[in-house]
Amino acid sequence: MTDGPDKAAFRAALAAFAGPCSVVAAGRPGERTGLIVTSCVSPSADPPLLLAAISARASTLAAIEREGCFGWSVLGEAHEAVARRLAGFGGIKGEARFEGADWAALETGAPLLADAPATFDCTLEDLIPREGYTVVLGRVRALRIGHGGALLWHRGGWRPLPAP
Repeated sequence: MTDGPDKAAFRAALAAFAGPCSVVAAGRPGERTGLIVTSCVSPSADPPLLLAAISARASTLAAIEREGCFGWSVLGEAHEAVARRLAGFGGIKGEARFEGADWAALETGAPLLADAPATFDCTLEDLIPREGYTVVLGRVRALRIGHGGALLWHRGGWRPLPAP
């Protein structure tokens, strides 16, 4: 039995997936932190749950643990600049990643993108540590449905998907 394909081949194969881009964010204004995730799993609609795998080194994971809540904002077709900032392109860090976008809050106070196609305000349900990352399971406490298409990540770049 082998350990599987090499890391570069595995990443190249994963690039064939077209994943919806979302922001997972936590913290209060002045100390917010967030990152881009390209997979969303909802393991249950009753209760309403969302799941993401986040690097164990990510400041966002520490903020989620500290705050006990997080915001999940689905990025729309016009949000590539937001995606670039939250992904840290150009060396942008910390609160500066939130500039240039309109942020709001629902029940928990977690940061949510005001003009997103959908936002989910979550409380932390469980953390499942694994090698190098942690699976974060959140219970959706409130949501808002917006308008517009989606922003996808495919083959190393962002791709707008207009609304039907």
